This record gives sequence, C-alpha cells and structure tokens, in this order.
Amino acid sequence: MTEDRSVLTREARDPDEELSYGTYPEQMVDVWHAQEQRPVIIFIHGGFWRPEYDRVHARPLGEALAEEGWPVASIDYRREPGNPDATATDVRDALERLEDLMDLRAGFVLAGHSAGGHLALWAAATFNPIRLRGVVALAPVADLLLADQLELDKTAVQDFLGGGVRNDLDPTHLPAPIMPVSIVHGTADARVPIAVSESYATAHPTARLVRVEDTGHYELIDPLSTAWPHVTAEITRYAGWAQE
Repeated sequence: MTEDRSVLTREARDPDEELSYGTYPEQMVDVWHAQEQRPVIIFIHGGFWRPEYDRVHARPLGEALAEEGWPVASIDYRREPGNPDATATDVRDALERLEDLMDLRAGFVLAGHSAGGHLALWAAATFNPIRLRGVVALAPVADLLLADQLELDKTAVQDFLGGGVRNDLDPTHLPAPIMPVSIVHGTADARVPIAVSESYATAHPTARLVRVEDTGHYELIDPLSTAWPHVTAEITRYAGWAQE
C-alpha cells in the first residue's frame, strides 16, 4: 500500500522558541509553551536517522499537542551516516540540558516516532533522565537486528550504524526500562512493520503495545488522522493529567 506522507510537508505554526543545547547546528529544540504547568512532552522525530529529515516535519504534531494544552519540546540531533554515537550523545545531552533550559518541575513524557521512537526507547533503557514519567514510542524501529534483516528503507540500519551489530544501541536487546513504556503501532504500517514492535514487546513483556487497526506509519504523527486519539491517550496515561 502507498503511505500518506502529507503530514511531512504540512504547514504548521512556528514554535514559540528555538533553543540550543550545544554548538552543532542540529542541536536545537523547538518549544511550544502552555498556559498551565503540565508535564512536558519531549518528542524525538524520525526519518531513519538520515540527514535529510529534521525536526521541521514534526511541527504539526508539536503545534497540535500545544493546542491541547501540553508544553512541547521537539528535539533535533546530529544525523551522520556511520556515526550513531553522535546521534546517541545528542539525545542524551538534550535530555540532560533541557532541565536547565525549560521548566520540567511537573516532569515529562518522552515520545518519539520511527527512528525517534528507537532513540526514546534506547534513552529509557540506558539512563534514567530526571523526572521522566514514561515513554510513548510511535511505530518505533525498536529492534535494530530485525529491522536490518527486513531491510527497512533498504539499508537504513546499516547506514546508521556504519556496518555490523550494535546491541548497545538496540532497545530489544537492552534491559527493559525501569519506567513504563507504551508502543503505538499501526497494523497497516508499510514502513516499519508492526512485527518490529511485537519483537520488542516479546523481549520486554512489561511494555504496553497498542495496535491501531488499518493505520499506516505516518498517521501516528498526523493530528488530522483517526489514529491521533490513540497517541494522546497514551501520552495522557503517563503525564497523569486528564484532558478535558
């Protein structure tokens, strides 16, 4: 089936702020403020870790969450083929620096889509960010070994890693996170098959796997899609704030 990619180029309101957490041009965070002090939604965008996909395509998601009353921080990171440690270091640094850059006293939910979902799960498994309430991974590349075997986006995993196997970056092959995890995945996803998330859930049975019927890959980051309420329901589950 052909995936609807329209959300990737849809116009959205600019963030209220763009913050820097480092010296590289990619080390930026889009921030949307909220009038109430709620937990922050920290979002990591996808794009199979490739240089051409930056945080801009996630602005419809950021705008929509902000309109529903959530403060949002959408982080960018270096995407250098063959240098996965630069990406991992940036994600870790962003999460550590955000404590100083914005108000996280109410805690935060870490969310990510596709490759960003992989990075969110990796972060939850490898260190314990202060005030993290839970993780919501949307169609994540949650099993690098399986994703490589399935040749997702042709050679995306090998391009990211620079060859070989990196179990230290593979959420399925790392210990289960100590905080709660939800995975939301469409059953009709042609980009990252739901079998990838099922593999993670088998390895880590404490994770909650939400199967969204007849839903593709990009619908999970599309606020206009019928899948969107599943996304906000899982965010609300861990943010501990009942939406009106």
